[in-house]
Amino acid sequence: MSETRLNFKAMCEKFGVTPRTLRYYEYIELLSPAREGRARYYGPREVARMTLILRGRKFGLQLEDIRQWLEIRDQDGTEAQMRAWVEIADRQLTELAEQRSQLDEAISELKALRDETAKALGN
Repeated sequence: MSETRLNFKAMCEKFGVTPRTLRYYEYIELLSPAREGRARYYGPREVARMTLILRGRKFGLQLEDIRQWLEIRDQDGTEAQMRAWVEIADRQLTELAEQRSQLDEAISELKALRDETAKALGN
């Protein structure tokens, strides 16, 4: 039974990323596709890693933090990776809550200034 592999173009299409992004992820060692000549092929491991990379980016994680987190599984196993994920998630939740607070404050100030200006205009 052969495992499913994606070529470079199919990988970009599957995840909606640019070729430049995919090459960069390889360059910083987030992904390690198999190579046959100049062609790159991505197996299930690379597809799973890409899913995790994009999920981490969605949550606002830095690429270096994602790379280190992915390496934990290779070095120390799944449980260690899960424990690390809980720590990373806790830190990111704190960061996102702080960002939300700052955004709420900025929105409130902007609304007040807008309302004040509209009132001065007689609107």
